Amino acid sequence: MLISIITLFPEMFQGVFDYSIIKRAKEKKLVEINLVNLRDFGIGNHKTVDDKPYGGGTGMVLKVDVLEKAVANTKKGIKSEKVILLDPKGEVYDQKIAKNFSKLDHLILICGRYEGFDERIRNFIDAEISIGDYVLSGGEIPAMAITDSVVRLVKGVLPKEEATVFESFSEIENQKLLEYPQYTRPEEYKGLKVPKVLLSGNEKEIKEFRQKEALKTTKKRRPDILKSK
Repeated sequence: MLISIITLFPEMFQGVFDYSIIKRAKEKKLVEINLVNLRDFGIGNHKTVDDKPYGGGTGMVLKVDVLEKAVANTKKGIKSEKVILLDPKGEVYDQKIAKNFSKLDHLILICGRYEGFDERIRNFIDAEISIGDYVLSGGEIPAMAITDSVVRLVKGVLPKEEATVFESFSEIENQKLLEYPQYTRPEEYKGLKVPKVLLSGNEKEIKEFRQKEALKTTKKRRPDILKSK
């Protein structure tokens, strides 16, 4: 899988993708990350990428001609390829979207800056994504988060595929739940004990316990993600 990130600040990504799961995925040639400097497509001697908004207003807006050239240059022209605009006005990102992205051959993420994009760039993309109902200085941090969440879902990246099945926001038995609580040694710490069922070795009872705990945790912390029956 190829992930291309169009950004004015490629240096922000230095080191971020050089550790842990993403590093191993790159070493295994399962994922390639391509950083595209938007400034390379800027206009004139100063490589201008933005301009004042028509109608007035504060700040500067990224130019549609510069953005479109960057997108066109980055695209590979393959079927399994999507161009995503990272924008607070977009669809809120979730695990389902991450799974869909992980099946692509090429994911292109466009990072915004300043006061946003010339509206016309939306004619040259496939979707708009937001990572939450708040505003950041740019799309670089969302691009990092999305890349991390997608890479770990790419087949072969994690040694145990079930690691991405039984976790928060995954659908289990037609329900989207938060992950069940986990415990490890010591068996008791300052009077706090590991639930006995987890020490029993009874796989059926352990599964039932975890399902029950996952449902209880979801009802308490995120009732909004529970599907109505």
